[in-house]
Parts: sequence; C-alpha cells; structure tokens
Amino acid sequence: MTSHFLYSLVTGIFVGGIAGYLGTLMLLKKMTVAVDPLSHFVLPGVGLAVLMSFDPSLGAFASILLGVVAVWILETKTKLPTETLIAVLFTAGVAIALLIAPSGSLEEIFTGDILLIGPWSAGIAAAASLLIFFVLQKIYSKIILMEISEDLAKMEGVNTKKYLLVYLIALALVVALEVKLVGGLMTAALVAVPAVTARLLSRNLRQYAVLGIVFGIVFSVAGILLSQAISQPAGILITLTAVTVFMVVFLLKSLALRKS
Repeated sequence: MTSHFLYSLVTGIFVGGIAGYLGTLMLLKKMTVAVDPLSHFVLPGVGLAVLMSFDPSLGAFASILLGVVAVWILETKTKLPTETLIAVLFTAGVAIALLIAPSGSLEEIFTGDILLIGPWSAGIAAAASLLIFFVLQKIYSKIILMEISEDLAKMEGVNTKKYLLVYLIALALVVALEVKLVGGLMTAALVAVPAVTARLLSRNLRQYAVLGIVFGIVFSVAGILLSQAISQPAGILITLTAVTVFMVVFLLKSLALRKS
C-alpha cells in the first residue's frame, strides 16, 4: 500500500463527505444539475495555469471563484435563477479554455488524478473540507428558509445577498476539490447521488444530512479501492459505484412500498 494511495483515501473521505453534505442542500434548492456546468468554470484557469507553468489547482480555484462571483452579481441584479445563470456562463468558460489551452492539456482535469495526490494536497483538501462543513452548518437553515420564501427570510432578518454569496463560494470550493477527486466531467455525481440516495432512506432533515455525508464517503472510498484493485480511473469508478448503490436502494425501496 503506497503513501499516495493513503493520501487519496484521506482526500476521498473528506471531499466525498463534504460533497454529499453540500448535495443535500443543493437538492433542496433543486440545484444539483447546476454542479456539472459549474465545474467547467475551472477550465479557463487550468488552461492559463498550463500556459504560465504554475499549479493547475490554483488556476482552477481562481477561475471558479471568479465564475461564482459573476453569478452572484448577475443574480442579485437580474433575479434570474442561479442554475440558469451558471448554465449560460459555463459555455463561455469552456470556449475560453479550448481557445487558450494547449492540445491535450485539459485531459487530467476531466478525469481527475486522485491516486497521484501528495501529502500537502491531501492536507489542504481535508482542512478545506472541514472549513466548508462548519460554514455550511452555520448557514444551512438560512439557505433552506431562503428557498422556501426569500421574503420570509428577509422578514426574519436574513441578509439574503450575503448568505447567497457565502453559499456560492462554498460551492466553488467543493467543486474545485471534486475536480481533483473525480474530474471535471463527473462532479455532479458526487454531489447529487449521495443526496438522492439519502433522501430515499431518511425520515427527517437531520438524518438526511448525515446520510448524505455517509454516502459521499462510502462512494468515494469504494471507488478508490476499486481503482487500486483493477487499475481503472478512480473518478469513473466512484461515479459508477454511486449510481449502482442508488439504483439498488431505489429498487429495494420500491419493492418495500409495493409490499406495504
């Protein structure tokens, strides 16, 4: 068992857990489908990083942070839905990335490279995941209230613009971490699938959030272990594991409902 494999497991546990937790919030806001286009915001930063020979992860985070700030400004000015603005802006990100990046340089960001992760990257991913968790825990109820009624949230003294910005920045960080784990093409799976699986099995909001974290961790670790065993990309196996477990839970739940 190599040190890189252990670092990948640590990263998978923390990033998978926080992605599942964020997914439970995004599912309530009907925004899980927006994660995939949002992940494409990393591409211009990665392309620029490759051209200027610095860490692609830094370029990815800077790029996606710029993207979510742009979404926040446009939403507060236009009142258009967040997911709609993300879908519109991500196409520009893809076009810019393809224009400036050398041919073949974006392949790694599409598929992830979790099994090559080092101690510093693993430590940063773990620390960032914990920070995001505590931030999301503080704003969770307020974001849900904003989704129920923005006017009601304002009446309760919630600064909706501020909390939306904090939420979007947390989302940007999680997507940037996920790109390292599963790649830019599969980020939605690690956010959406743990959340929908948890929703099938949970009976209350607290149980729903906890199960989202648990499934995010389980899917990530299982995919990494399978990757080590059969020498296939971890991102693909994490995604397939998540979808397979969801389908099994869905079928068992459907059978149980028919019998009752």
